[in-house]
Amino acid sequence: MQIAILTLDGFNELDSFIAAGILNRMKSQGWAAHITCPTPEVTSMAGVTIQRQMPLDFLAEADAVLIGSGIKTRDYAADPAFLSRLNLDPSRQLIGAQCSGTLLLAKLGLIGDLPACTDLTTKPWVIEAGVNVVDAPFVAHGNVATAGGCLASQYLAAWMIARLATVQDAEDAIHYVAPVGEKAEYVARAMAAVGPYLADGKTLAA
Repeated sequence: MQIAILTLDGFNELDSFIAAGILNRMKSQGWAAHITCPTPEVTSMAGVTIQRQMPLDFLAEADAVLIGSGIKTRDYAADPAFLSRLNLDPSRQLIGAQCSGTLLLAKLGLIGDLPACTDLTTKPWVIEAGVNVVDAPFVAHGNVATAGGCLASQYLAAWMIARLATVQDAEDAIHYVAPVGEKAEYVARAMAAVGPYLADGKTLAA
C-alpha cells in the first residue's frame, strides 16, 4: 500500500507526522506513507522546514490519501488552480482529512451534506462551505473519513490500517505507539472511535 500524506506550507506537525509514524508501522507488509507536498520544501506552523518525499502528482497514484491541517489551508482551499491539482478518487482510494483538511475535501465536493469532523478553529469555515459539522473526533462515510483535533490523527491511521489490512493490524499499530501502562486503554479508545465504521467487515484490499 502506497499512502500520500498531503502536507502543505504552514502544516501542523502532529497531523502529518503522527499519521506517518503509525502507518509506517506496516512497513514489513510492504506499506509506505509518504509526505506529499506541492513544493520541494514546506515549513510547519512552528517553523520546522522539511523536504517532501513525493510531489503532488503522487496523490493520483496512491492507494490512500490523508490530508493534514495547517494555518494556510484556508488560502489553499480558496485557490481553484491548486484544488484542480488534487486528483482524488474515493471509488478506488481511501481518503481521510483532519481539521482544516476537511475544508479541502468540502471544496472538492467529497463531503456534500454528510456529517464531518473538523477542529474548533476551522469549524465556521467548513460550515460556510455547506458541511454538517458534528461534535465528534472521527466519522467515516464509505471510503472518506474526517477527524477533528490534532491527536485524532491516530484514529485516521487506525481506520486506514483496519480498512486496508485487518483490525488486528490496526490494534497492533496503536498498541506499539501508545504510552507504556496505558496501551490497552489507547487501543480500546481508538477502536471504539473507528469500529462503528468497520461494521461491514470488508477491507478495500479484499
